Amino acid sequence: MTTIQQQARTAYTTATLGTASPQKLMLMLWDRLVLDVERGLRAQMARDDEEASRQLVHAQAILTEFQATLDTEGWTGGRELLALYGYLQRRLVRANISRDQVATKEVLAHCRALRSTWHRAAEIAARGE
Repeated sequence: MTTIQQQARTAYTTATLGTASPQKLMLMLWDRLVLDVERGLRAQMARDDEEASRQLVHAQAILTEFQATLDTEGWTGGRELLALYGYLQRRLVRANISRDQVATKEVLAHCRALRSTWHRAAEIAARGE
């Protein structure tokens, strides 16, 4: 990617993130989390440890953000969701340190299901149900 392309991409990303609603940001983060874990798994399978680590560390950062911003007292199930995020975080650390594809696949399956749930919740909220 050229410098001009990188600058254009950065400008687009900054504008998109700066104007997105909190709900849209949450969905974007879930999409990126799944993408990071998918990329991490592909890199593990290719034995590219450096790339796998980079992708899985970024996925961990997203989970950390979810944990830090979750209002566990504000709604039923908040504490349980926090515990699930913590579990996924620990599994990603194991997947990264041990190059454990089974752990990565497990996290990926959970993240895909959670992403789908958050997208569905956003659709319902948008319709006002």
